[in-house]
Amino acid sequence: MDVISLHYILTLTHASYSEATSFSNIAAAFKGSSGGADYPEKTTPDSLPLDISPEVSNNGTLSFDRRANATFVILARNSDVEGTVRSVREIEDRFNRYYRYPYVLLNDKEWEPSVVEDVRWRDAGSLSFVFGVVPSSDWVQPDWIDEDKAKESRDKMVEENVIYGGSVSYRNMCRFNSGFFFRHPLLLPYRWYWRIEPDVHFHCDLTFDPFVWMEDHEKAYAFTITMYEFERTIPTLWETTKGFWKSVWKSFGGKGGDFMKQHPEYIAEDNSMGYLSDNGGDTYNLCHFWSNFEIADMNFWRSKPYMDYFEYLDSKGGFYYERWGDAPVHSLAASLFLPKSKIQFFDEIGYEHNPYTHCPQKEETWRKGRCTCDRGRSFDYDGYSCMSKWDRIQ
Repeated sequence: MDVISLHYILTLTHASYSEATSFSNIAAAFKGSSGGADYPEKTTPDSLPLDISPEVSNNGTLSFDRRANATFVILARNSDVEGTVRSVREIEDRFNRYYRYPYVLLNDKEWEPSVVEDVRWRDAGSLSFVFGVVPSSDWVQPDWIDEDKAKESRDKMVEENVIYGGSVSYRNMCRFNSGFFFRHPLLLPYRWYWRIEPDVHFHCDLTFDPFVWMEDHEKAYAFTITMYEFERTIPTLWETTKGFWKSVWKSFGGKGGDFMKQHPEYIAEDNSMGYLSDNGGDTYNLCHFWSNFEIADMNFWRSKPYMDYFEYLDSKGGFYYERWGDAPVHSLAASLFLPKSKIQFFDEIGYEHNPYTHCPQKEETWRKGRCTCDRGRSFDYDGYSCMSKWDRIQ
């Protein structure tokens, strides 16, 4: 069956979508359904095994011991076809031409047949693409949101020149990426994903499979760029997060106290609070992993701790009354619910999302990857970067 046929027979009703994504029906349950207690610790190597690469057989084809249960995920619009093709071509040239992982492309609108054909034709028709549509129930601003209140907030952000401050569609996207993408029927069969956006660049060859490496080393989340969030977009997110700790603590019979310290079922004992806060959690320093690039285990997002957290945040309306992004939401959850040893910084992956670039700093890594980026212009230790905050907890 070709991808266009698959696209047109895929009909998603809200009822079937909800049934398909109920946690009792997700086969690959997150290990232990908890953040810290069930994760075995494992020593992180000083550097990745850069000599890992596919073997070449006698007939010139590539062979592998195994591949991970993984896919690339691209959220795009019909108008993004040019940027999508460029991103796919670069990740193919730098990595996936050897590994052949599939692509799931999601759109909040129906895909135009010409776009589907264009993407397939310009990528030589040799790649595995599946095109899906996001159900409106998981994209459109919920009916229970007070639109007058939300519009007042948007208008104020426009006056203050806050990026995407007046955009409802941007808020829809952030909410979808925070709580719904990993429950889409086309992604349910997969455990691992690599998020790619239109018009991003990959500057280095990858001589190892990051999916398999993360699986072997028991990682759950990986990033390349970390920075500060705009405080104006998340003024109450940290207090809301602390409110979540208290609500869960009470649901377990607690009558007060510091949930983070007393309830490790959700909060990992060896968490990354030192990356998020400069004063032990009293305030949030605004550091987050830039989520336009992330490689992660979807079983973590599907877990009860994360889903409870997302549902709590969603109930407060901050995705619309403010402009909560999926980057700080993912970052707070990963940093608090996972041991820090489960979060990986991939220095080896040269990555650019305008206007920022990560370029490998070690000369050996840069040369082996045949990188085209300028190490001196890497964002890692720019004044707006949070890399030094990450370094201090390692």
